Amino acid sequence: MSLVSLLLSAWLGAGALFAAVVAPAAFALLPSRTLAGTLVGRVLPVLFIAGLVIALIGLWLDRPDRGRAPRVRRVALLALAVSCAVAQLVVAPRIARVRGEIGGPIEQLSTDDPRRVAFGRLHAVSVGWLGIAMLAAGVTIVLASLTPRPQRARDPEPITAGVSRRS
Repeated sequence: MSLVSLLLSAWLGAGALFAAVVAPAAFALLPSRTLAGTLVGRVLPVLFIAGLVIALIGLWLDRPDRGRAPRVRRVALLALAVSCAVAQLVVAPRIARVRGEIGGPIEQLSTDDPRRVAFGRLHAVSVGWLGIAMLAAGVTIVLASLTPRPQRARDPEPITAGVSRRS
């Protein structure tokens, strides 16, 4: 297993643990959704920045002679990098801006308040980018772990020029 596959596997495991265990547990066990959101908001940047860095390392170290479908693998690494970058550098600041406008607990706003609706939309977008990044990491790991197809040896063309056939 290559270094990049190892890093991607660790990152994918961290992302899965965060999405399936940490975030739901924070919202279920902490005394307020605001506190849970603060915890999640501190973990996500680490996850997104790590994903971006690992994807860039993967693009830099990727060798086309290893694994299957090198172009698809590179596109998946690029998708991982873009997903993490957009989530961290575009969506996260917008979420912070909406939180700042709200100035208090989001759950105290009515469900049709435009700020709460905007926050919900941005949260869904962030989750979507994380999902795309995790899918891209998984695709990259699988493709990198498969052995490359052996190159088919081309059959030499029969030499027929200047050869006569006698019947």
